[in-house]
Amino acid sequence: MKEFDYIIIGGGCAGLSLAYELEVHNKLNNKTLAIIEPRLEYKKDKTWSFWKVTSHNFDDCVKKSWKNFSINIPGKINHLECNNYPYQSIDSGLFYEKINIRLKKNKNIFFFKNLDDIDKKNSFIFNSVPEIKKNHLNLWQHFCGIEIETEKNYFDDSIFNLMDFDCEQRESVHFFYTLPYSKNKALVETTWLSKMNDNSQKDYDNQLKNYLENHLNLKDYKISYKEEGAIPLFYPANKEIKSQINIGTAGGMTRLSTGYTFLNIQEHSKYIRKNIENISNVKKYEIHKKYQFLDEIFLRVLDKHPEKMSNIFFDMFRASPKTVIKFLSNKSNFFEDLSIIFKMPKLTFIKALFY
Repeated sequence: MKEFDYIIIGGGCAGLSLAYELEVHNKLNNKTLAIIEPRLEYKKDKTWSFWKVTSHNFDDCVKKSWKNFSINIPGKINHLECNNYPYQSIDSGLFYEKINIRLKKNKNIFFFKNLDDIDKKNSFIFNSVPEIKKNHLNLWQHFCGIEIETEKNYFDDSIFNLMDFDCEQRESVHFFYTLPYSKNKALVETTWLSKMNDNSQKDYDNQLKNYLENHLNLKDYKISYKEEGAIPLFYPANKEIKSQINIGTAGGMTRLSTGYTFLNIQEHSKYIRKNIENISNVKKYEIHKKYQFLDEIFLRVLDKHPEKMSNIFFDMFRASPKTVIKFLSNKSNFFEDLSIIFKMPKLTFIKALFY
């Protein structure tokens, strides 16, 4: 069996982002790379959205960018600006197409369906497959979204709705999320922050239909695309192995309080590319410890007091939107962290330290 210098296990967002980063910076001209991915074809299957707090390789895959957003709870709505850090939505179909066209031009890059098809004993491995141990106590962000098209212009495509908590909560944390791509096209998503084993929350079709028709007063629309998934709000159980680096969710690149992963993957890919010549000895890359600590406290409150979370999220954004965005995107300084913390119900969060 053929040997390779590098192996990437998993050809999804993290694996392909790393391969592309190495390829465009000529790190694979004299090195061989095998990408292990079982899927038969690449097609649009996800939407990745984030505030652009740093540059990335995929501006040409951005479906839409916004500089205004809203968040609302029953009876209250907050309209906010994000001029400094526009909110971007990546089309995974364009992302896959762009990367695969580039990778196929390099004769040192190979795709395989199964790891057993190659000799891996002398390779350095980048693993993007998270090891998830089933635990009924773990929190997840699970969601279902549909792209819809209306005959008449309906949406204001200059502003997106980050969180709409004006919906049934079922003793969990539930909100709707709307990204208007144009005046007659939008992604509408139902999102739950809760235990994964609660199947009572997965009547997604009914939730979306009710929200569109009774909340947004949309009766005439057609569905052009549907996506469904779940993001673990805990770190996977992947072990540290010699000559292997875990990437993506497997490598702790998901921000646990938000589920944001895309930009963290890009930052990790840059870090690996810059250190690829000495990769066996490089220091582990991770989201700053302060965010890990604060996220743990935040999720304890979410678990114990789901009924308070809509107001907590709403109050958080009463701070400067720029500050909140930096905090949620791992770019805030100590004083900005404090300004966010002071918006939180202090007694509730202090008690969470001792759960």
